[in-house]
Amino acid sequence: MRKTALLIITLLLGGSVAMAQNNGTATVGGEIYTVVEQSPEFPGGEDALIQWLGTHVQYPTAAKEKGVEGAIFVTFVVEKDGSISDVKVINSKPETAALEQEAVRVVRAMPKWKAGKSRGKKVRVQFNLPIVFKLQ
Repeated sequence: MRKTALLIITLLLGGSVAMAQNNGTATVGGEIYTVVEQSPEFPGGEDALIQWLGTHVQYPTAAKEKGVEGAIFVTFVVEKDGSISDVKVINSKPETAALEQEAVRVVRAMPKWKAGKSRGKKVRVQFNLPIVFKLQ
C-alpha cells in the first residue's frame, strides 16, 4: 500500500495570538504585541491562507519515507509593513526536524500580510500558526 501525503492546515485564529498583553503603549521601541484590536491578516483572509499553504507546503521526502507525521507550531512576527520576521518553531523535536524546516521555509516565503493594529496604529504582532503533516 502506497502512503500518500496529506497536509492539514489548522488555523486557530481566535487563539492564534498568545493571550498575554503588553503594557499597552504604542510600538515606539518596536514592541511586539500579543493581543491587538485588529489581528494581522493574510491577504484574502483565512481561506486564502489555507489555499496558499496547501499549494506551497511540500511534504519532505525523507519524512514521508520514514513515516514522520506531526503538528508543527510556528510562531512569527507580522511587522508594521506586513512582512514576516522572527520565524521559529515552538517545541522543536529531533524526529520532526524535516517537517519543521519545511514549515519555517513556507512561513518565511509568505507574501506580506495586512498589519495588525492597536489603538488605530499599525503594530508588530506575534502570530502562532499550527501546520499539521499527516500521511494517509
